[in-house]
Amino acid sequence: MRYLPLAEADRQDMLRAIGASSIEDLFVDVPEAARLDGAIHDLPDHASELSVERQLSAMARKNLVAGEAPFFLGCGAYRHHIPASVDHLIQRGEFLTSYTPYQPEIAQGTLQALFEFQTQVARLYGCEVANASMYDGSTACWEAIGMARRITRRAKAILSSGLHPHYVSVAKTMARFTGDQLVTALPALEAEPDTAALLDAIDGETSCVVVQYPDIFGRIGDLSALAERAHQAGALLVAVVTEPVALGLLRSPGEMGADIVVGEGQSIGVGLNFGGPYVGLFATRDKYVRQMPGRLAGETVDAEGKRGFVLTLSTREQHIRREKATSNICTNSGLCALAFTIHMTLLGETGLRRLAGINHDRASAAADRLARVPGVELVNNAFFNEFTLRLPVEARPVVRTMAERGVLGGVSLGRLYPGVEALERGLVVAVTETSSEEDVEALAASLEEALA
Repeated sequence: MRYLPLAEADRQDMLRAIGASSIEDLFVDVPEAARLDGAIHDLPDHASELSVERQLSAMARKNLVAGEAPFFLGCGAYRHHIPASVDHLIQRGEFLTSYTPYQPEIAQGTLQALFEFQTQVARLYGCEVANASMYDGSTACWEAIGMARRITRRAKAILSSGLHPHYVSVAKTMARFTGDQLVTALPALEAEPDTAALLDAIDGETSCVVVQYPDIFGRIGDLSALAERAHQAGALLVAVVTEPVALGLLRSPGEMGADIVVGEGQSIGVGLNFGGPYVGLFATRDKYVRQMPGRLAGETVDAEGKRGFVLTLSTREQHIRREKATSNICTNSGLCALAFTIHMTLLGETGLRRLAGINHDRASAAADRLARVPGVELVNNAFFNEFTLRLPVEARPVVRTMAERGVLGGVSLGRLYPGVEALERGLVVAVTETSSEEDVEALAASLEEALA
């Protein structure tokens, strides 16, 4: 059978049936800037399967592979070593093929895994309760804003300028449909996060303050004052953590008064995989549990008094009427959540703290080395395993030049904030346990050559 078996007559019949004059009419709601204005370049209109495989393989060989080149990319997705046992266990048939645990009597293993995952996330974030995961960190961030609106009955969310711009973009997209007012600002290449500005912005109409910890520049701020000011105004503090390994060393957001803590769990157990799938983490205080979106696996006992697990308090649109639901997220990233749980179990608390210490030590050594490159300035006063450099020239061409020399040398802020001149010289560098001293020296040498 052909991949696209419809003939032109079939397509015209379908268009007439729905009252559309052309296929283009189906995409009128998509902004012009997001539409292709022609065919994708360098690809033929059609070809045999063998030809397609050869052409795509040739294109893939142009990539720099993370494990084969010095790798310093971060900004929300991080390369860590994942034990082989993680991949082995998640590929067991009972985990790999299971979809959703609607029937608890035959899904005890899946439900217990989700329960253990929730326990780990709650402890990591310093909260009382966590859900069974969300799609990714950005959607978890938006769901936290929606949850804050339901709790406070206010619709004004203040977003830190240090929040990942992709998370901000997702929130703006969703706010178009809910009427939430998002107060945002662009970051500045400064040593400290924007805590003072956030404190001044909180008022009686604020539903929540959303702050990333560490932020997009890798800066680390104390959240205690923000939590206190938000609570005085009747608002909530939402903390976003894109690098969960950092919490092996840093105080958890929950300890500092955050009401909702969300983020990305990819760093633990989930590989980079060319951009997904990832796993969103979501935790909160027990008093807000009925407003928490997504699934919640609970522990109970059966008729014989034996320990068992069920889905509980799941006010999602699959369980109740859509207009009464706290969330329209229909599922959770179960397999990625399982990978997170297996890796976290293998590490344990001692292992996580040791891993975090290695990350910070190597990042500190790399920052010292790179700061000695002529014209390069370290922006941060404090960081975990990610920091920002100010270059004497625009960072994007420098990153491309380093890539041509076989080094993935970081993420340019010009890529994250296109057209913002004040940020174009910023370069965010992430250093993990996978970065050797030789890798750091290769980065320093390629950066110096690119700036020469």
